[in-house]
Amino acid sequence: MRIPRDLGGVELIKLLEKYGFRLTRQTESHIRSTSDIKGEYHLTIPRHSPLKMGTLSNILRDVAN
Repeated sequence: MRIPRDLGGVELIKLLEKYGFRLTRQTESHIRSTSDIKGEYHLTIPRHSPLKMGTLSNILRDVAN
């Protein structure tokens, strides 16, 4: 699967909500999202548009684990 190159932080949050993550808080330009599936898990996602490829790749790898 190809990683989209024009995905922003807000769009990523909306996609992650479909998989059980919910918006917990926002501090300036970073959004914290939490999932309760298999225990509590937190992600910090920058609110940039577009996200850098390495940042997006690391976030998706964390979600997959």
